[in-house]
Amino acid sequence: MLFKKKDKESKFKGEKQVPVMKVGTQKKAILALWLVLIASVSFGVYKNFTAIDRHTVHEKEVIEQRIIDTNRIENFVRAFATDYYSWSNTQESIDARTMNISRYLTKELQDLNMDTIRQDIPTSSTVTDVKIWDIEQGGTQEFTVTYSVNQTVTEGEQSIGYTSAYTVVVHVDDNGDMVVTKNPTVSSLPEKSDFEPKIRESDGTMDAATTEEVTEFLETFFKLYPTATEKELTYYVEGNALAPVGCNYQYSELINPIFTKEGGQVKVFVSVKYLDNRTKAEQISQFHLILEKDSNWKIVK
Repeated sequence: MLFKKKDKESKFKGEKQVPVMKVGTQKKAILALWLVLIASVSFGVYKNFTAIDRHTVHEKEVIEQRIIDTNRIENFVRAFATDYYSWSNTQESIDARTMNISRYLTKELQDLNMDTIRQDIPTSSTVTDVKIWDIEQGGTQEFTVTYSVNQTVTEGEQSIGYTSAYTVVVHVDDNGDMVVTKNPTVSSLPEKSDFEPKIRESDGTMDAATTEEVTEFLETFFKLYPTATEKELTYYVEGNALAPVGCNYQYSELINPIFTKEGGQVKVFVSVKYLDNRTKAEQISQFHLILEKDSNWKIVK
């Protein structure tokens, strides 16, 4: 009996115990992890959609711009300058000038200009021309205008013509009313630029036969062009490449035609001399044309 007991105990000791997972004790922790995961994914999706919405709104943002009719400002300044620079040395003329310029100036500027023209000055002035050179918008309602005045100043028996440049600032109300807020201030006018365009030259891409053909075509065309009707031009011109001009010009000659061939097209730069039958003066027009040939040569651009 003692032997059997020992054998039974040895048998139990040799067997391996199988681990058992107790699900009940970890259920809450697993549920919590799933909730955290779902919340993270939901937050990411929300952020993604809100970012797209904000971006879309930003792309569709429209900035409204107020369009100002500068013709009104130009006419306002021209009228002001004509009154401002016109006077004679009589009290009646000076009073009229003072009243006229008050329609354009702020009260402060009216007071500033009260004694600029007096009866004791020996000159009178007549405005012959006012040119507007530049209008620059400095704010939503402020415009700096540069202009020149041609005036004839008379002193005694002597009259001299002058050209002067000035700037003023014009305020424009929402309803379009205007007032000068800066007194005429001496300025300068644009001068001639030193720029010289590159001299055009033929590049040798045209053979002699084609050059002769194109030259003959141009001579024929420019003889007819000044008085040609739209119907007559259709034989020489494609579409609206050149419109009728209806001028009483007499063709004289082509001056230094320059030809460049590119593929099936010929580019032409040419000066054309005409006699203006109205003024009897010579008139030289310059043309930059593109020609193509089908059954005959045509100006396509």
